[in-house]
Amino acid sequence: MEEFNKSLNDLLVDTFNTILKVEEKMIHSMGKYDLSISELHLLETVGKGNKEGKTISEIAKRLDITLPSVTIAVNKLVKKGYLEKKKSEEDARSVQIFLTQMGLRIDRLHQRFHDHMVTSIAKILDDDEKRALISGIYKLKQFFNQRQINS
Repeated sequence: MEEFNKSLNDLLVDTFNTILKVEEKMIHSMGKYDLSISELHLLETVGKGNKEGKTISEIAKRLDITLPSVTIAVNKLVKKGYLEKKKSEEDARSVQIFLTQMGLRIDRLHQRFHDHMVTSIAKILDDDEKRALISGIYKLKQFFNQRQINS
């Protein structure tokens, strides 16, 4: 069992780090965009707000980071031209965050990256492997979600 634990740990850490490196290369290959991986994921979160946008609180909750950190990151991305802020029509005290045209472009490129990644992985797996992979990753997600709730 010790061998399994070591192998699983190595695979999880290496896979996570490799995905981040591949995403980082994708960002750099886009050239003119000055974004970090964290900023890219923040844009992705805002993009999931569709036409309604997202509040700072919603972004913080989704990314599991503090409100001040999100505020700083959002302000930075507003200055870079990827996000815009608008007062909520329902509650003037609330501010909604939206992707700009440039933010939408980046979000679409990032989504295509993920689509290509999962399509490429699916091509090298047979149906049984696909089911096993989905089942295993689902259980991993449940495990980590439970740890997050309990901490």
